[in-house]
Parts: sequence; structure tokens; C-alpha cells
Amino acid sequence: MAALSSTSDPAMSQPLVFIDGDQGTTGLQLRDRLRPRTDLRLLSLPDAERRDTARRAQALNDCDIALLCLPDDAAREAVALVRRPGVRVIDASSAHRTAPGWVYGLPELTAGQPARIATATRISNPGCYPTGALALLRPLVDAGLLAPAQPLSIHAVSGYSGGGKARIAEFESADSSAPPLLAYGLGLDHKHVPEIQHHAGLQARPIFLPAYGHFRQGIVLTIPLHLDALPGRPAAADLHAALAARHAGTRHVRLQPLAMPGQAPTLDPTALNGSDDLALWVLAHPGHRQVVLAAVFDNLGKGAAGAAVQNLDLVLQR
Repeated sequence: MAALSSTSDPAMSQPLVFIDGDQGTTGLQLRDRLRPRTDLRLLSLPDAERRDTARRAQALNDCDIALLCLPDDAAREAVALVRRPGVRVIDASSAHRTAPGWVYGLPELTAGQPARIATATRISNPGCYPTGALALLRPLVDAGLLAPAQPLSIHAVSGYSGGGKARIAEFESADSSAPPLLAYGLGLDHKHVPEIQHHAGLQARPIFLPAYGHFRQGIVLTIPLHLDALPGRPAAADLHAALAARHAGTRHVRLQPLAMPGQAPTLDPTALNGSDDLALWVLAHPGHRQVVLAAVFDNLGKGAAGAAVQNLDLVLQR
């Protein structure tokens, strides 16, 4: 059998990282991000062996950290191939995001989440849409400002790269007839909904309405709220203060100043493309007693490969 290949510094003391599925959208981004690093060794399989189960199993058990960038069923199969107890797995699929025994890989979820990720052997990378929704909702639920039974609607528009290679080809082909905006998930059964409900601590299933825009990457996500329908009838400033308390000192979350009427910005979903940052807003109208919670981030950055690198760095204690 052909030997496994590794790049970067060959010093055996450095962690060996294997990306299973490095030809997909997230896998390619991860490979490009990790290839220049000198604090780890990057393990890869020759093109002819990427679908060879025996060779993949060898790589999965030879590495120190496996990054899975696979469809859900393939990710479950990959985890089953891991036999060596010391292998730590970061799964970028949605296969294990609510599974027992897996630590959810959103460091900003709770104050103790980074420490849990750092010591975990099985980490599930969050979905792109849930990243924005949970950064907004979980702090409010924890602070008692949002009731777990509160009916919620979540609206989001993503770049078409969020749909993977097939969607990219549909939008970028020379004879593309893709529309400017493609609303989907209207059967109200999007796979991200259980993830959002579970990790936000919600009892009521939220309505989630996603769409693809005719741009390659970036997300704008919004959640409208009636303040008088919330516990204690809080002010918009109370919601903003809860988000500020939760995200203070975090590396990648940028909470914007509370925006009152006349101060509300227009939100560009591409504004943070190329970064791993997540911008959050509380957009308020005190007279109407209404707010909109909003998030902007790169679905390929903080929403995918950037989050995987953030979790990898916690595992490596960087």
C-alpha cells in the first residue's frame, strides 16, 4: 500500500491531524488553513485512496486529531472506524450535534464551553445558521429574559456556498438560471432546528426560514421579538446587557452598540467574509416595544472551517 503522506514539520512530537473529506467545501478550506502551520503535521491520503475504507481507517487511527468533513452517514461510519482510544475527533457534519457523549463545539455557548471542548475526545462542530442563532438566544435564555417555551421565528440568508458543491455549481455555471433569492426549508423541517432548540435550551420548536442569496458566502440572520411577550417585559437594554455579559472577552464575537430608531444599520451578509468573527446586534424600537436580534458572519469562516480551527486550537491549547 502507498504510504500516508504528511506535510509541515515532520517532528514526531507535533500532533498529527487528518482531514477526512478534504475535497469538500469545508475540507478544502481547512486544508488550506492548516497547510502553512508549523505546530502540527497534516496527514493526507493520495487521491486514489481517499475512498479506500482500509486506508481511511489506518489514517483515522494513526492520527492524533481527526477532522471529519463528510456527509452525515459517512461521518458516522468514520467515527465507527476509530479504534484507538487516544484519537480525538472534531466532526463538521450535523451527525453528532445533539448526540450523547459529544461536546458541542461552540466556545461562545456558555462560560464553561471552551474548557469542555479543550478536554473532549468527541467534538461536534456547530452548523452555520445555529452559530448565529445560539450566540443570540442562549444568553437570553440563561438570563431568564427569554422563556424556553417562547414561540420564535428565525430568518436567515446565506451565500450559496452553504449548499455545498452542487449548489455552488448551480449558481456559478455559465448557463445558470439560479434566482436572486432562493427560499427553502419551507416544509418547516430543516435539519438545523433540533440543534438550535437543544443547545438554546428551548422547549418550543422555533420556526426557521432560511434562504440562499446570489452571493457566494456570508450570512445575515435575524430574530424578531416583542418585548411585552418576554418574561418581566424587559427593555432592549436588558437584552443587550445579557449578550454583553456572555460574550465579554470572547475572541471572535463583536457585540455592536444598542441601536435605537434612526441608528439602525443596514446589514451586509458579506461584511465579515474572510474572517472568523461574528457580529451581533440588538436593534430596538422602544416605542413599539419591539427588537430584532441580528448576526452577520462568514458561513465558510465562523460558520464552518473557522469554527473547526477554533476548536482544534482549543484541543491543542493554543
